[in-house]
Amino acid sequence: MKNISIKTKIIAILVAIIIIVGIYITLTTGLNFELKYQETQRMQIYIGKEFEIEDIRQITNEVFGDQTVIIQKARELEDVLSITTKEITEEQKNNLTSKLNEKYGTEITEEQNETVQIPKARGRDLIKPYIIPFIISTVIILVCIAIKYNKLGALKTIITSILSVVIAQLTLLSLIAITRIPVGRLTIPMVLIVYILTFIGITRHFDKKLNKLLENEK
Repeated sequence: MKNISIKTKIIAILVAIIIIVGIYITLTTGLNFELKYQETQRMQIYIGKEFEIEDIRQITNEVFGDQTVIIQKARELEDVLSITTKEITEEQKNNLTSKLNEKYGTEITEEQNETVQIPKARGRDLIKPYIIPFIISTVIILVCIAIKYNKLGALKTIITSILSVVIAQLTLLSLIAITRIPVGRLTIPMVLIVYILTFIGITRHFDKKLNKLLENEK
């Protein structure tokens, strides 16, 4: 029992350190968002011919080097190219225009290329569609837990469950901040997985306590 207590204390200390460091990094440096959620520049180019994304990718690799670049077809007509990256310099615009003209035999000019600034997305905009479903599902689960484990104390089980979920999510988000994992399309699935696993762990813990209580009553 003593060893278990020591292990629990060590885990609690480690979790507390991770959360504190994660919060500090988030407040000072911020989270590492995927490119599509960062402040970027988008360049739209009318090529006037159908093109393949892979062919454009070869050109952008030469022009932008190690920069992360999102390449899309801007219209259903398949003739307008959209390139999004962190920053597009005048030299890169010139090189890109030159290489596209060489590749497709076009006469694209820099004046034809529309470049717009895309503002950074807010973190709350990313999670906004999930807030209401998350709250509703959590309330339903907590009610079920309170009913099923009423012998353990309804209020106690609810508080324990809420604290467990909050700590688990804070730990996950802190690890994301510390390791600089890009926040984007995979973040919500990660949050949901941890959310589900947390409640599975909580119910197993309550099952053991309830079974022990029932055995003692017998």
